[in-house]
Amino acid sequence: MTINFNKNNDGLVPAIIQDATTKNVLMLGYMNEEAFKKTQETKLVTFFSRTKKRLWTKGEESGNVLNLVNLKLDCDHDTLLVFVNPTGPTCHKGSDTCWNEKNNSNFGFFSTLENVIAERVANKDTQKSYVASLFDKGINKIAQKVGEEAVETVIEAMDTNDELFLYESADLLFHYLMLLQAKGFTLKDIELELMKRQK
Repeated sequence: MTINFNKNNDGLVPAIIQDATTKNVLMLGYMNEEAFKKTQETKLVTFFSRTKKRLWTKGEESGNVLNLVNLKLDCDHDTLLVFVNPTGPTCHKGSDTCWNEKNNSNFGFFSTLENVIAERVANKDTQKSYVASLFDKGINKIAQKVGEEAVETVIEAMDTNDELFLYESADLLFHYLMLLQAKGFTLKDIELELMKRQK
């Protein structure tokens, strides 16, 4: 990895810090060649502090270090993307990110769907909402629907109609998300369980 530390007059390159698991951007710092080398040697992200005018390992005072996972260099060789596992909040103001956001996993549209399900359950409009009406019938009914959708998905998997297979798969996943919430869990809990099994 050949980094162009001479592109800017100060010998610094931007280092974008990204959580290796959630993929959320946590902060932006700057590294000179010495900070880069120390980061690689210690596996703790180290910057050159422009205000302190010295090397600064993130968390050296707070204990909220950034454990190095991987590094990538951009196409111009003058910007680093640094993947980390953070220990505690990243921002010096106490938030998870320097944009005052939570560093939660985001599963794209599935996270949106989880939120919609939670809203429909909270509103309890059983006349207009299928989700609310199913939750009103209790967990046994929700679990039964998951079972029905699973059987229908298996049946379509053994057939040749891909469109019907995808349709039933979507039904299964939708009802499974409802069952997770009925049991008090989210996709984040499933992610953590699967991560524990990773070898």
